[in-house]
Amino acid sequence: MLLRDVKFEEKWLPGNAACPGCGLSLGLRLLTKAIEKPVVVIPASCASVVQGAWPKSSASFPLLNIAMAGAGAAASGIANAYEMLGKEGTVVAWAGDGGTADIGLQALSGAAERGENIIFVMYDNEAYMNTGIQRSSSTPHGAWTTTTPEGKREFKKDVAAIMLVHNLEYVATASVSYPVDFIEKLKKAEAHKGTKFIQLYSPCPPGWRLDASKTIEVGKLAVETGAWILYEYENGKLTISPISSRFREKKARRPLIDYLSLQGRFAGISQQDIAKLEAEIDRKWEFLSKFE
Repeated sequence: MLLRDVKFEEKWLPGNAACPGCGLSLGLRLLTKAIEKPVVVIPASCASVVQGAWPKSSASFPLLNIAMAGAGAAASGIANAYEMLGKEGTVVAWAGDGGTADIGLQALSGAAERGENIIFVMYDNEAYMNTGIQRSSSTPHGAWTTTTPEGKREFKKDVAAIMLVHNLEYVATASVSYPVDFIEKLKKAEAHKGTKFIQLYSPCPPGWRLDASKTIEVGKLAVETGAWILYEYENGKLTISPISSRFREKKARRPLIDYLSLQGRFAGISQQDIAKLEAEIDRKWEFLSKFE
């Protein structure tokens, strides 16, 4: 698939309240270019705010705002109702890391265990951005948040890996910096029955203390340094995506400091913490190689 093959039609309309450079807003736009008839469930998050208040919402597709813990459950109910009524539509839960990795994990796991026919997209901006940039379990080690002013001590929870062991037919990671890759993965997910999961890397300029013009650049650097690995798990086989496969070898990767230095949330990070992050990157690559 080439960029010129992406649909021109816009379903996520201009005029929303997203911050400049917002990764989740770009991701929603790409979602609606991949899926013809999306039916979207959004738990409490930035996404539930930036869409705008009815009847002047930026969403020109069916959309349900739901409590933060309930995206997986609400999407399950809608998918079953659509099937019973014979209605066409692809049900997508669109949740942040707070509504996926933390507060919404039980509903997601339950939907996966039941095999509900939904796509669950975790747009991962690595903190509770809508409520004041508090740390989540998806916040990386060493990152500043308002509740980790000296840098988070724990490492990032690997939600995609958790979903791998749910025996799903399709699990993937993606990034707003690589739109065609994300669109292709959404289309693959839509083609499978049951619960599908995509973890989408989604930079947040205010929360990451990042210049709004650098969203795409920092997303690419995350991949080029090996910090964010693009892959897909389909029908029991894990494949590193071609974009990331170039950086499998450590010597091929950009220095991690190139990625960290663009983000104020890592200002003042110690060399010891950088070394820990580099070791965690190596561990993640080794972990994924066991599934190939």
